[in-house]
Amino acid sequence: MKLAGILLAAGRGRRFDPEGRRNKLLQQLPGGDLVVAASARHLLSCVPRVIAVVPPDDGGVAAILRALGCDVAICPEADTGMGASLVQAIRHSLPAEGWLVALGDMPYVRESTLAALRDAVFDGAGIAVPTHGGRRGNPVAFGAEHRDALLALGGDQGARRLLQTCPVTELVVDDPGILRDIDTPSDLLA
Repeated sequence: MKLAGILLAAGRGRRFDPEGRRNKLLQQLPGGDLVVAASARHLLSCVPRVIAVVPPDDGGVAAILRALGCDVAICPEADTGMGASLVQAIRHSLPAEGWLVALGDMPYVRESTLAALRDAVFDGAGIAVPTHGGRRGNPVAFGAEHRDALLALGGDQGARRLLQTCPVTELVVDDPGILRDIDTPSDLLA
């Protein structure tokens, strides 16, 4: 099975900086790594190919991701919502037969969690999500049977509808990083 990683890095991060001067993905984490670079490195450690989706005016995110080994896809419709970015990535990934979808602003997800999600799809799960403390988090893995539904997505809901209407394999993980994204400057602190 060919499984591709997808790194969604096309959001504007308005909660982080409402005026749009500071791209949260380019902010430094306590260890010195950039938010998007840490997220990409974790995903690259688990899958052979990562498609990173960025907006047309990304402020340098695409260059960083290319340098790390990601295949970058520009999404002109990124401002319409996560669904557009996900469709762009799925199209770009074909003929992949499964997808591990991670978010560029979630640098604290452990590689072991990503590997467990990947393996769940390899083992036949149509959709696999991690849970921690009884709460579902990100990233999410999808098998090939959801390709057409993923390609039909739109708007800001992303794949949420699929998670609500299709069977989902929940993986309990000891990883609070699945619930921790960078939404405000205080989220950068360890």
